[in-house]
Amino acid sequence: MFVLTVDQKSSRTSSDLVPEALAQLRSRDDHGILLGPERTVGDEFQLITAHADKALTLILHLTRGRSWSVGVGIGSVEQPVPASIREARGSAFINAREAVESAKSDPTRLAIVNDAHSDEAQALVRLLIALRDRRTDKGWEIYDALNEHLTQRQAAHQLGITPAAASLRATAAGLRVEEQALPALVGVLNRLNVADSEK
Repeated sequence: MFVLTVDQKSSRTSSDLVPEALAQLRSRDDHGILLGPERTVGDEFQLITAHADKALTLILHLTRGRSWSVGVGIGSVEQPVPASIREARGSAFINAREAVESAKSDPTRLAIVNDAHSDEAQALVRLLIALRDRRTDKGWEIYDALNEHLTQRQAAHQLGITPAAASLRATAAGLRVEEQALPALVGVLNRLNVADSEK
C-alpha cells in the first residue's frame, strides 16, 4: 500500500490551502484512491492507494505547485480499512510520517520510505521532479494541452503557435523524457509495493 502524508509548506505565513487541495483531489478522477484524502492534523492531509501508477500521478500533481511536502510510505495497512483515515494503522503510515519529515528539507519536496529501505524509487522520482521543476510556464502550457489528449498540432492551434514551435517547447520541457520515464517509475514503485506486501 501507498500512504501519502502531505504537509503544507510555509503554512504559518500563508493561508490554509488544505480545503482547496482536498476539493481539487476529490473533483479529479479518484479511481484508485482507497481512503481519503482527509485532513488529519494541522495543515496536513493523507490518503491511501494500492496502485503504483495512482501514487505516482498524485506525487507529480502535488509537487508541481511547490506548496506541499509529500511523504510516501510504502508498507502494510491493517485490514479491514476503517471509514476514516485517522483510524487507519500499519507500517505504511509509520513510513509516511518519516517520509514527510524528510521531504520538508529536500529541494524536490518528496521523500519515499518503505519497509525494504530501498532508496532507488526515491532517487528516480526525485530526478523526474527536478526535471519538472526546470520547466517554464510555456513548457507547462504545452504539457497541459497535450495532457488533454490533444495532438501536438491541435495543441499548437489551441496555444496560437506553429506546430514547429510546439515541438520545440515540448522538447525543451522534457515531455518525451517524462513520458518514457513514467512506466519505468511505476514499475519500480510497484516492485517495492509487492515486496512489502509479501512480508
